[in-house]
Amino acid sequence: MKRITKAIIPAAGLGTRMLPISHAVPKEMLPIVDLPAVYYLVKEAAESGITDILIITNRDKDAMEDFFDLSIEYEKALLAKGREADVKMLREIADLANVYFLRQKETKGLGHAVGRARSFVGDEPFMVLYGDDIIFSETPVCRQMMDVYEKSGKCVVGVKPVAPEWISKYSSLKVAPTAWSDTLFSCDDMIEKPKKGEEFSNYSILGRVLLTPDIFDIIDALEPGAGGEYQLTDAIAKKARTEGILALDFEGERFDMGAKIGFLKANVVRGALHSETKEEFKAFLKAFVKTLD
Repeated sequence: MKRITKAIIPAAGLGTRMLPISHAVPKEMLPIVDLPAVYYLVKEAAESGITDILIITNRDKDAMEDFFDLSIEYEKALLAKGREADVKMLREIADLANVYFLRQKETKGLGHAVGRARSFVGDEPFMVLYGDDIIFSETPVCRQMMDVYEKSGKCVVGVKPVAPEWISKYSSLKVAPTAWSDTLFSCDDMIEKPKKGEEFSNYSILGRVLLTPDIFDIIDALEPGAGGEYQLTDAIAKKARTEGILALDFEGERFDMGAKIGFLKANVVRGALHSETKEEFKAFLKAFVKTLD
């Protein structure tokens, strides 16, 4: 069994739910306190043992490339002010992993975006971290899923229960318990954005999937699905129906950075933990909550 060393982060979407700011700033570069959202995805992958990460982008997203690059001029300016610690931090960000970029050119859906990474992946299993989904956890979610793959050899999807009124905006998986764990399920079917009555369960894929390279042949044969796009869920569903896959109810709290409420919640959580802000911010929150009805 080949070790997983590669990950894909699809980040080519327009981010229309975050308008008007996303018209000028890629949603992946919106800050969670003082770090952009995409940093947390790269960090999670790197801390899981992944060494090579391909970020699928679109036009007007060059800021992501700049963030993971070094700026000698910027370092010189910081060193001149005696800010060696800041230079060290920026170098640590640049050295997290080998980060590569590829443009999708046309936004035809998540399946199409992942399909663009075939030559990068080659014949290896790989992780996909959805660009909108930031997850704070004790053990990186990628690592949790990689542990399952190393024991089973099967594709693994990260799932969470979704409220019944929201399931039509996500996917719905047909799951059954396994003997391994009460948070690990077998899955032999799924549907993307189900209409009422089409749901299998309230478990949905939220932000992470671990796939084997044969998925690319399935993606190549896809027809447009929900929303007229090439849906990665449709490709994974074909894999589930023929071979079965595993679904892990992962440990961690997920934030949808493509939505304003998810962005706000993530900033509150990290602001209350950040070494530079936590004490003053927690005091502010406690006082502010008392003023709410």
